[in-house]
Amino acid sequence: MRAVVQRVSRARVAVAGREVGAIGAGLLVLLGVGQGDDGPAADWLADKIAGLRVFPDEQDKLNLSVAEAGGAVLVVSQFTLWGDCAKGRRPSFGRAAGPELAEPLYQRFCARLRQAGLSVATGQFGAMMAVELVNQGPVTLLLDSDKTF
Repeated sequence: MRAVVQRVSRARVAVAGREVGAIGAGLLVLLGVGQGDDGPAADWLADKIAGLRVFPDEQDKLNLSVAEAGGAVLVVSQFTLWGDCAKGRRPSFGRAAGPELAEPLYQRFCARLRQAGLSVATGQFGAMMAVELVNQGPVTLLLDSDKTF
């Protein structure tokens, strides 16, 4: 699994002009599920994100997790994170998992964040979505359940 994690002051996602998920301060997670991903990968990545210390403490050092900072998480499925642009000009998405694998793992990832005590909003799996965010910092991290970047 892959994730782009952004610390935000606010974020929202809409489908066909209707808001389906929104948060104030917290983390926006763009989540991509790849072929071969499984439940333990979803759990590991959710736990990693829940524990990331990317919020400032009273000394302005990045020492607080999203929960410690009182933030929420907005999770948006994004298969294009598995786009391979090595050849040609059109990305290949052959390494992205199909919806029959990706959607249950997306749901498991969100459930794991909720089990950690986080408030979680979501987009709509498989839909064309409009995502708005205000990146705070900016802080943007790339995470992969198989390796680090």
